[in-house]
Amino acid sequence: MTLEKKRKQAEFDILAKIQEEKSRRGWNEYTLSKKSGIPQTTISTWYRNNLQPNLASIERICSAFNMTLSQFFCEDSSALVELTKEQADLLRYWNSLTKSQQNTLLEFLKTLPPKEETLH
Repeated sequence: MTLEKKRKQAEFDILAKIQEEKSRRGWNEYTLSKKSGIPQTTISTWYRNNLQPNLASIERICSAFNMTLSQFFCEDSSALVELTKEQADLLRYWNSLTKSQQNTLLEFLKTLPPKEETLH
């Protein structure tokens, strides 16, 4: 396999993924702009000039879409688990903790009773 062919296989179309996620939600560029805090003119420029957003912009877009970077870049969506906003917030908070704090929180969570299953 040639190097060129390997590169083409490794490419990920970020703009197409953003468009796909916007369409899935029924959003336009204005909505994405408002929810991500990225100026609409910037988003339009990406598409008009086929430019790739930087990582900071992709992170803001992921936050607006309520998804992680891993979810954004995953090509097999059947392998993904949809997170609620609360679950995503919890994971972001978890990642800001020290290892010791994470262990303490995990031990605390283990003491909580599980949610009761509804009886049928």
